Amino acid sequence: MASTLFTQNIIACIWDFDKTLIPGYMQAPVFRRYGVDEANFWAETNKLVETYRKRGYHLSPEISYLNHLLTYVLAGPMRGLNNKILQECGAEIAFYPGLPHFFDRAKGFVREKAEYVKHEITLEHYIVSTGIAAMVRGSAIAEHVDGIWACEFIENPLQPGFLKQNELSISAEAEIAQIGLVIDNTTKTRAIFEINKGTNKNPAIDVNAMMAAGDRRIPFQNMIYIADGPSDVPSFSVVKGAGGRAFGVYNPDDPAEFAQNDRLRQTGRIDHYGPADYTDTSNTTQWLRMHIHQMCDRIVADREASVALKAARPPRHLTATPEEEAAKLAAKAPKQASFLE
Repeated sequence: MASTLFTQNIIACIWDFDKTLIPGYMQAPVFRRYGVDEANFWAETNKLVETYRKRGYHLSPEISYLNHLLTYVLAGPMRGLNNKILQECGAEIAFYPGLPHFFDRAKGFVREKAEYVKHEITLEHYIVSTGIAAMVRGSAIAEHVDGIWACEFIENPLQPGFLKQNELSISAEAEIAQIGLVIDNTTKTRAIFEINKGTNKNPAIDVNAMMAAGDRRIPFQNMIYIADGPSDVPSFSVVKGAGGRAFGVYNPDDPAEFAQNDRLRQTGRIDHYGPADYTDTSNTTQWLRMHIHQMCDRIVADREASVALKAARPPRHLTATPEEEAAKLAAKAPKQASFLE
């Protein structure tokens, strides 16, 4: 007998990282560790596409900073940089107020009413970032999330002929040398579909496979995507367009970020926006709690309606009740003539 794959009683908060959970860029501790001028690194990165084009090369903007980081390793300023160091630097990342406590508190929102508990509603957090996965895994937020999509580096790449070798002896010091995975502003949407279909929980489910809406692990209408700006428009569009929520955040100390979020709302890209403040009484926390509750209410209503629709009425005894017998007798009694007839 066919059955649905998932019960669809899970809500997902999907988070961007840089300027959403933290005020700046996560790579800052790496630059400090190696004494590299951060502003100069990003200025160089922003000029790479144009400079290479003048030389006749085509460079994807999405991988430019990753390539330039590898160049710094190869050229010497960041020699020895590996995934272990990246993870150690991740521990130095400072988060916006209220984090990481808010992540656990949000999971408690779905237990605030008895009917939510009855239907076993849960909330999961996912980070989908163009930053570096090793740094996110080393940060204080890592233990509070259910999945991480971000860029990855490979150390000591496999050499030609490795398939013919029984064992590989790696004598060189570990050092990042190749890009293993790129998450950019477009491929973020693939991660969202993986969360939607449950590919991240069941590898047997291919993200490109046809899948009925009722069989997907987390429906889009159970998702909230939280990010800081225009680069996240593709993800905002996927989630909001399919019935989920899109929420923008801004640095309270930066009027330009506030104006940017206001434009996103005016053009319909996001549902609402608020300060990157995740303390208990902030506007952002209150908005997220309210909409998580609204999702919970809909899940409860949908599940109870489904039970009512599918559950057949129990059989009844054919013997009439005293009230029913009295009604039958009254119906059979001869009609009395009226003096008005």
